[in-house]
Amino acid sequence: MIVVLARLTGKLAFIVIFGALRRRAAVAAVCLSILPIACAPGVAPPEACVDDDRELSLGFYVYFAPVSHSADGEPGSPGFDVHRGYEADLLTALEAMDGVGVSFSRRGISSWDDIWLASAGPEFDVIGGGITILDSRTRDAQGREAVVFTSGHIAFRQSLLVRVSEESRFTDYDDLTSDVRVGALAGTTGEARLLELSGLTNPDGALVAGASIDTPRGEVVADGTPNYFITAAAASENLAGRRRIRPPAGNMPEVVYLGDRLGEEELLTALSDGRIDALARGEVGNREAEHASGDTFVVALLDDAVERGGFTFDVEDVELAACLSNRIDFLTDEMTIGYADWLQDPSVFMGRADVWNGIQ
Repeated sequence: MIVVLARLTGKLAFIVIFGALRRRAAVAAVCLSILPIACAPGVAPPEACVDDDRELSLGFYVYFAPVSHSADGEPGSPGFDVHRGYEADLLTALEAMDGVGVSFSRRGISSWDDIWLASAGPEFDVIGGGITILDSRTRDAQGREAVVFTSGHIAFRQSLLVRVSEESRFTDYDDLTSDVRVGALAGTTGEARLLELSGLTNPDGALVAGASIDTPRGEVVADGTPNYFITAAAASENLAGRRRIRPPAGNMPEVVYLGDRLGEEELLTALSDGRIDALARGEVGNREAEHASGDTFVVALLDDAVERGGFTFDVEDVELAACLSNRIDFLTDEMTIGYADWLQDPSVFMGRADVWNGIQ
């Protein structure tokens, strides 16, 4: 039995062809329909990414359901290192592809801070967990290139989650004025894009002069220089543990922080009971919250910018990362298969792996 992937009315459909087809004919059929690599006459299938089968130590962020999470989010529990979600299924399909030559030993990570740099350390070969690909996240604290990203495997857009009863209040990011309290998660692209879109930071992350920031060490006031900066990759030390940003002008919102990444549930509670007016976060998480809330929450705004998520490897493993990127690109069909497809059919990536295996 040979599985061939075809496109019908914009959707992916699997056509099962039975019969005693010759392998060469099967390869030709697949090449014509989906696979541009290794299809030219006389070109051999791509070589394995490693000489011998290699087990890679994978660290994954456990609190980003449904993209990447653990079976049990309690550290030390039997299910903490059991990987679940979109990325888990993508990596399982990658393991199943003939000739790739890698498998993953998976361990959960509960801390988000600089998680993308962990692949440059001794514990992990590769890191995942819904990490947006940013050049700034490839460098360590000294500015040296420490890690490389794979190609993107999922698309992200930032969004604003609000109460259904106040949806009409938010039609544009310009509606985020000083009487609006927006919840955010420190160190995320959701925070960084909110600050930039609302005018609280410039494109380089420097906070606007006069912005007042509550920190565990007391209140500090930004002077408009890079001495007070927040990006998705880092923030100045004087803003560590920030709890609130008060705007210097009426056309900017107040930003509220409630805990670390585990504070997402607290932020949702705060949105529900009116302590904040909106939650700035990626569309995937906010759509999940919208669905789970029934008629309580709704996604009111979507950022125009599209981000891509990937995995990180030590900079010394750049060739391995590139090779695995090639296979990931096949599994996602150059990112034409993504989160929405997986949500509808969690086996979609394994189906792509079956196609790959049919032509090797």
